[in-house]
Amino acid sequence: MLALLVLFAKPAAAQKRVSSSEALQAAVKKPHPPYNPLARQMKIEGEVEVEVSISEKGDVVNVKVNRGNAMLTPKVVETVKGWKFTPFQQDGRVCPAVAPLRFSFRM
Repeated sequence: MLALLVLFAKPAAAQKRVSSSEALQAAVKKPHPPYNPLARQMKIEGEVEVEVSISEKGDVVNVKVNRGNAMLTPKVVETVKGWKFTPFQQDGRVCPAVAPLRFSFRM
């Protein structure tokens, strides 16, 4: 019985790592994260780097903050979760993807 399950189980699609520029080109919905009003008032500037996991359908399923000021990162995470991508392919098959993204906040 276990052998049959192994034979007929759908193989897990490997995640494709894509560059930031590839991800931005494939993004069909990509609003820029707003500047946190309190951070702007406090004149906090900086960059936020995140890694996004993209499903086979092109939806963002996870956002991991790699670097950034705690006043700036929540708006980035919230906004990027709403991004939509054209599905990525690997070896002719649609697959999930992971991509780094960087956002800059300057006064």
